[in-house]
Amino acid sequence: MWKNQFIVDDEINAHLSRLESKKRELDAHRPLPTFIVEKIKANLALEWTYNSNAIEGNTITLRETQMILEEGVTVKGKSLREHFETFNHHKAISFLYQLAAASEPIRGIDILKLHEIVLNNIEEHYAGRIRTGNVRINGANFTPPAASKVSELFDELIEWIQLNPDGLDMISLATLFHHRFVWIHPFFDGNGRTVRLAMNLLLLRNGYPPAIILRADRKKYYEALNQANNGQYKKLQLLMIQAVERTLNIYLAALPGSTYEYSSITSLIEEERLPYGQEYLSLLARQGKIDAYKEGNVWYTSKNAVNSYMVNRKRQRKN
Repeated sequence: MWKNQFIVDDEINAHLSRLESKKRELDAHRPLPTFIVEKIKANLALEWTYNSNAIEGNTITLRETQMILEEGVTVKGKSLREHFETFNHHKAISFLYQLAAASEPIRGIDILKLHEIVLNNIEEHYAGRIRTGNVRINGANFTPPAASKVSELFDELIEWIQLNPDGLDMISLATLFHHRFVWIHPFFDGNGRTVRLAMNLLLLRNGYPPAIILRADRKKYYEALNQANNGQYKKLQLLMIQAVERTLNIYLAALPGSTYEYSSITSLIEEERLPYGQEYLSLLARQGKIDAYKEGNVWYTSKNAVNSYMVNRKRQRKN
């Protein structure tokens, strides 16, 4: 059985606390209007497909992804494989939502089916099958386990997330699952796309929106996975938290009367003439002291978040 090596410090706790607060606010508005949910899910599926494929080297743009999926066009200059990757991932998301609606625990067979859909018409021989040979990963600081151990390790991982013996919160559980899946590398191809789908099965079944790792964070994502291979999980934790929070913000911003309006810190300082500089607000964002999330190298926050921080700081000074 897997052992927990996760360390949650004050900074991570601050982010998780804010995340839980937002989830409670979203839960208070459930059930959400169907037209809002369907529109958000459609938009998320589009960008989810684009970003996950782009992380793996697919060159189809976001706009081209939309044209392929919504208009059925073939993009000139793009390979047949890239087109199949687009169709397959979008179809896998639909299947994922079906799985999320079920009450059964996560099963290995469900993940194998996701992988089968991801590789449909691409690597038919390997689709939905555990690898039977050894592999190496370019740019990674580890060698995946020998093929003879993969099936057992995969089953142990599924049992671990079903039992959650350490009582981890769902964000932490999904983060650890993500890394351990990548470390096992259960398939010859399609591991990245499959794990970025499968980890969201944990989140969706527990009332969270999907966490979408952005193409802009590709370098940071791989660095975080390499650090996790050495037992340092914080960068991957933060990346996961930011991905979940970004999607939570999208849902909250769609609610009637919502005050969730985010701008880049740079723009906010210019527009609102805030008393703080960019470096200070970025520091507060990293520490979880203001409501903020990150896309690439850019922090986004809101005027309300900064005002709340200022009010709390004045209150603390008086006390």
